[in-house]
Amino acid sequence: MTLPTEPIGSIPRPAYLLDGLGAFDAGRIDGAALAELESRALADTLSRFEETGSPILSDGEQGKPSFATYPLAGLSALAPDGAVIPFADGHTRQLPRLTAGPFRYATHADSYLTRAKALTDRPVKQAVIAASALSLIYPAGGIDGYPREQFLADLVDGAEADIRRSLDAGADSVQIDFTEGRLSLKLDPSGGLLRQFVDLNNAVLDRFTAEDRAKIGVHTCPGGDQDSVHSADVDYADLLPALFELTAGKFFVQLASEPEPERVLRIIAAHLKADQRVFVGVIDPIDPRVETPEEVRDRVLTAAKHLPADRLGTCDDCGYSPFADDTSTSRDLAFAKIAARVEGTRLAADQL
Repeated sequence: MTLPTEPIGSIPRPAYLLDGLGAFDAGRIDGAALAELESRALADTLSRFEETGSPILSDGEQGKPSFATYPLAGLSALAPDGAVIPFADGHTRQLPRLTAGPFRYATHADSYLTRAKALTDRPVKQAVIAASALSLIYPAGGIDGYPREQFLADLVDGAEADIRRSLDAGADSVQIDFTEGRLSLKLDPSGGLLRQFVDLNNAVLDRFTAEDRAKIGVHTCPGGDQDSVHSADVDYADLLPALFELTAGKFFVQLASEPEPERVLRIIAAHLKADQRVFVGVIDPIDPRVETPEEVRDRVLTAAKHLPADRLGTCDDCGYSPFADDTSTSRDLAFAKIAARVEGTRLAADQL
């Protein structure tokens, strides 16, 4: 048998691209020069993905400012003082705050996909940000003349278009990044915010056919930025039952870095629906050690004790550099880990 294996998203940007981003922000180079650097990094990323033997490629988010904020690139009605996301090591990330409506996506993910597909004949998946994450840019105090209800309606329209445009552009699948799912339980232990997030994301997913939803996946993790996380202390038992209420066909679940993976697998098995496939994380991007293919194999075989092999796949726990300025992991390390995932998944499939 074969087991599907897929990357999650971001690959660390090369130094020349990081330098170019700094030069662009400082006004030393123009957008055309930056685009050339992004294209160079994209071509190298796809080539190195192919060298790992990965059956599915990703653009590595080389052109995104971050996995979360790309739809906002180019919007003017934003202030910098939005929601703050604290990480375990003490550093924070801050979202922008919407200052006026109507809200519209300034950038759609298919723009990245189209550039990638022009450089390879391999299948390419596309990562998009969840509507629930972008909902956090609306201020708690509201916006005069633009009520939250109208914002959410516009947001659902934009999120639907983001996914649909990627599917129409030929994405092998579309992955919705839902890292705020686990974080929501830290912000609101009652689960009320998580319920709102699930309902909002289902309002987007329910606009697609069952055939489309089979190609749409949801990724969950406790964050992964600068070798730290924001919500690993939240019990998966509080998240996973609600996660599998999302009407997607695929789920990408961080697992390699969990202290009790078999406990988590039992929870997944209890809530995974008949039309859903789960990709378990078998690589920890934060661990500086490269896992061996045999370790990956054993993690897959452990998962197969709890989950049907025909509804099982593998992935990395998280992206390697979800924010462009994160240099905590090297490109060489990231691709070595991806190669180990691909080979270890093959070894497990052979044994199964």
